[in-house]
Amino acid sequence: MIRKIIRIDEEKCNGCGLCAKACHEGAIDIIGGKARLVREHFCDGFGDCLPNCPAGAISFEEREAPAYDEAAVKASQAQKEMERQAAAHGCPGSRFQEISRREGSAAAPSPSKPASRLHQWPCQIKLLPVQAPFYDGAKLLIAADCTAYAYASMHEDFMKGRVTMIGCPKLDNIDYAGKLTEVIAGNDIKSVTVVRMDVPCCGGLQRAAETALKNSGRSLPWQVVTISRDGRILD
Repeated sequence: MIRKIIRIDEEKCNGCGLCAKACHEGAIDIIGGKARLVREHFCDGFGDCLPNCPAGAISFEEREAPAYDEAAVKASQAQKEMERQAAAHGCPGSRFQEISRREGSAAAPSPSKPASRLHQWPCQIKLLPVQAPFYDGAKLLIAADCTAYAYASMHEDFMKGRVTMIGCPKLDNIDYAGKLTEVIAGNDIKSVTVVRMDVPCCGGLQRAAETALKNSGRSLPWQVVTISRDGRILD
């Protein structure tokens, strides 16, 4: 649809971040030192960000853009508030840590007893921080929840040596693209692997990853692997 939406002139933008703070809907992120409209469907076209830009880099334009999605905005705001409260109260379940497995320890892999290859905690996309030491030089695995149950060798074939991020776009009812963009743009990520199921709803996970790669402004090696419901790799 053709509608009024903001336009950011990256040549003028100084990356101060005031526009992102002023946008209550969360349509703007600071990526690579510049403000970017990364979620067009979050932009209501009212322009609360305009008067907060000291560089005069923001203006209105009329163009083809997705409709403003108030429900998605509210869901995102609720998710951020939940994460804020969890951080404020020190929720043990969302406290991040890097997991190491020493040779000879109970958690280390052995020929007789395969071990978990989970590299960090948490692993749910909604709970993971956008910046953490375990992202430094990391290969990202963005996986649909069901893949670990459908594909028997998930740990060895995909999780080993990667930071694992899991989610279900249908059940979580949230757009992962924004958070994934922040993770990829704000850390030294080396590659991205998406593992999804051969069901339509998993397309949302793939699209979020593709959008994040585009919006991050980075050129990284990436691949998409599809798992069948009977546990085979399809591509």
